[in-house]
Amino acid sequence: MRKLSMNELNRLSVNEFKSAPKIPIVLVLDNIRSQNNIGSIFRTADAFRLESIYLCGITATPPHREIHKTALGATESVDWRYFPSTLEAISELKARNYKVLAIEQTHKGTLLTQFVPTDDDKLAVVFGNEVNGIEEVVINQAHTCIEIPQFGTKHSLNISVSVGIVLWDFFTKLKVFYEKT
Repeated sequence: MRKLSMNELNRLSVNEFKSAPKIPIVLVLDNIRSQNNIGSIFRTADAFRLESIYLCGITATPPHREIHKTALGATESVDWRYFPSTLEAISELKARNYKVLAIEQTHKGTLLTQFVPTDDDKLAVVFGNEVNGIEEVVINQAHTCIEIPQFGTKHSLNISVSVGIVLWDFFTKLKVFYEKT
């Protein structure tokens, strides 16, 4: 076994990425305060070739030094938009027939292990503030809430870790997409 060289990775150029088919998922970031988390999420969105990221409320936008430090150029490949409020972003996504999923611990949520996206779904996946989570008014606009099962004492994951877990889970369940690429 040996590590692959950069040439062997078959990395897309930014232009190739922009024109390549995307997984129909929009990440909606609800008032994220850490620019390092935002940059990490851009990188993850690039890795899974997502449609776009919606940055809402206090969530910082590129160009920003701290975002670029962890994004490593993904702010150039991944499409993004800014909305003054998360509700505005969700309203626009619902008008475009996206199913809105809030990643949050709620009394009637669905465990991530039990949620199965379909290849027909266009998904808007909302992730909340590092301290307060997703705003209650935003949760009330979601079609459903999904909870990442946790078994320790904290029941709290870093947002960039949560994004990675959820996207990997969805990606493995949406085999039709990656079998075509």
